[in-house]
Amino acid sequence: MSAIQEPISFSIDCKHSIDLLRSRLNQVLLGKADRMELVIACLLAGGHLLLDDLPGLGKTTLAKAIARCFGAKFARIQCTPDLLPSDVTGFNMFNQKTREFEFHHGPVFSDILLADEINRTTPRTQSALFEAMAERQVTIDGESRLLSPVFFVIATQNPIESHGAYPLPEAQLDRFSMKLEIGYPDRVAQLAILNQVDSLHYNRTDDGESLSLKSLQGLQNNVQGIRVAPAVQEYLVELCEATRTHESVTLGLSPRGMLIWQRVARAWALLQNRDFVIPDDIQAVAKAVVGVRLITRGQPASNVIDSILEDVKVPTYR
Repeated sequence: MSAIQEPISFSIDCKHSIDLLRSRLNQVLLGKADRMELVIACLLAGGHLLLDDLPGLGKTTLAKAIARCFGAKFARIQCTPDLLPSDVTGFNMFNQKTREFEFHHGPVFSDILLADEINRTTPRTQSALFEAMAERQVTIDGESRLLSPVFFVIATQNPIESHGAYPLPEAQLDRFSMKLEIGYPDRVAQLAILNQVDSLHYNRTDDGESLSLKSLQGLQNNVQGIRVAPAVQEYLVELCEATRTHESVTLGLSPRGMLIWQRVARAWALLQNRDFVIPDDIQAVAKAVVGVRLITRGQPASNVIDSILEDVKVPTYR
C-alpha cells in the first residue's frame, strides 16, 4: 500500500448499499467481479461507460440489471444509420384537438440508458446523445429540459466490425468516464451460466431487498466528499503530464480527463471503504479511464499506461 493512513468505516447504510449492489450485479455477470467493481465505480462517480466488446457477452443484461437494482427507468436505443437526433431527445408534435404543441419524450428521459452499437449511427445523432450526456439536459425548439439527476449511459460498440460504422471522434470519447472490455467468462462461469435458472431473464435481481434512486444519489454524494490529499493530486497531475510527453502518445489527457480520473478514483476509494484517495486508487482505475482518451502510435494504450505508471514516482505522505 502507498498510504500511511488506515481505512475508516463509512455509515452502515452506505456499506450495505454497496455490498447489495455488488451482490446483485455479480449474480448477473458471472465470473466478472473485477469488471463489476469498475462498472460500479463509474456509476457512483456519475460518469458514463463505453463497453467495447463482442456481442453476446452480457452488455445489455448488465444495463438492465443496474436499472432493476435501483428501480430505475430503463431505455434502450438501437443505433442505426437512419436514427435521427429527435429519436434520441424527443420532439414537439402539434395536437389537432388542443391546437397546441405537445412534447414527446425521447429515450434520454430515463435513468439508465443503453445506446447499443453507438458507432452505427451518424455523427449528428451521436452529437445529440453526447450533449445530453455532458449537460444532463436537452434543448428542443429553444426550451431546455432537464434529465434525470442520475442519468447514466452505457454505450456499446463492436470492435471487430467497421463496415457501416462511424468511429467516435476523440472529443466525443472524452465524454465517457471509462472504457471497458467484459471478455469471455472462464470455464467455471460458463458452466454456471448453463445451469442458471431462467438465465435469459436474470430475474434474481428483482428478489429480496431493493435499492432506490435516492440511495444511488446518496452514494454519489458520498463520492464527492472523498478527500484527496495535495500530494496525491500532485501525483495525478504528474501522471497526466506524462501522458502528454510520452514518446508513444500523440494525444494525452485533457484537464477534463484529469478531473474524471480524480472523480473515478474517489469512487474507487469509497468501494474500498475509505474516505480518502491513495495512489493505489488512481492506479487501479488508470487503464479504464485513460484508455478511452489516449491516442497512441504503434503501441497498445494499456502498455503505454503501464509504462507511465512505472516511470512516475509514487508519493509517500501522512
